[in-house]
Amino acid sequence: MKITEFDPKRDLIIVRSMIWGRGQYNQLSLAIDTASTATVVAPHVIEDIGYTPRDGLSITTVRSAIGKEQGYTLKVARFEALGFACSNFEVNVFDLATGPDIDGLIGLSFLQHFDYEIYSIVGRIAARPAAADARPA
Repeated sequence: MKITEFDPKRDLIIVRSMIWGRGQYNQLSLAIDTASTATVVAPHVIEDIGYTPRDGLSITTVRSAIGKEQGYTLKVARFEALGFACSNFEVNVFDLATGPDIDGLIGLSFLQHFDYEIYSIVGRIAARPAAADARPA
C-alpha cells in the first residue's frame, strides 16, 4: 500500500507525477479525475520529453463541458503516479482549460490498475496494485 498526499484545501485533488520520454523526464501536477476514461497530458509536457504529434498512435476527439477538443494518443516510455509506475503507458494528449499549474488528468486508464481510497479531509490517497503491470516506483 502506498500513500500519496495532496492539499485538501484545493478545489481539485492534485498529485505529483512523473513522465518519461526519449531520455528525458518531467515532473507533473495532475488532477485525479475518476470521470475521465483516459489519462490526459498537455502537449507542452509531451514536447518537453522529446515526443511530437508524429509519434502519436491515433487522432482523438474528447468531449467536455466546453465542447470538442482534438488531440491524439501516444505511448510514453514510463508514467509514475501514486507511488507506482507503468511502462509503455498510453496517454491522451490535448490542451486542457485547467490553468497553468495543472499539466493534465489521471484518469481510469491508470487508476483501473489499483484499488484506492481517497481521504478528502486529511488529503491522502491510499493505493495498492490490482494488476501485474503496475509496480512500485
